[in-house]
Amino acid sequence: VQLQASGGGLVQPGGSLRLACAFSGSAVDSYHIGWFRQAPGKEREGVAIANRDRSTRYGDSVKGRFTISRDNAKRMVYLEMNYLRLEDTAVYYCAARKNRIVLSAQLSAIHYDYWGQGTQVTVSS
Repeated sequence: VQLQASGGGLVQPGGSLRLACAFSGSAVDSYHIGWFRQAPGKEREGVAIANRDRSTRYGDSVKGRFTISRDNAKRMVYLEMNYLRLEDTAVYYCAARKNRIVLSAQLSAIHYDYWGQGTQVTVSS
């Protein structure tokens, strides 16, 4: 399984960005795919998950601002980020897992087996 994230950049507070994750190497509809982020000096944080059954899960800090979606036909997962804040600045990674896990664990990075290379998002005025 290979994942490649793209779409990062520099944006002003209140602005929007759309990240994309390209999935290859296996059947994408067998995997749960998510977005994580890591800011300097901080632990990797779960942002949003798109499970293979189309259910979604969001971290508390992004609820109502970010939207995850997946297009299995195109083998793509997207993260639409709106109303960006300074604290959203981080390297964003997409990741995939095949196993089902309990809801409370879905935003934990330790459960994901495959990772993309990351894309930098900088929110600054």
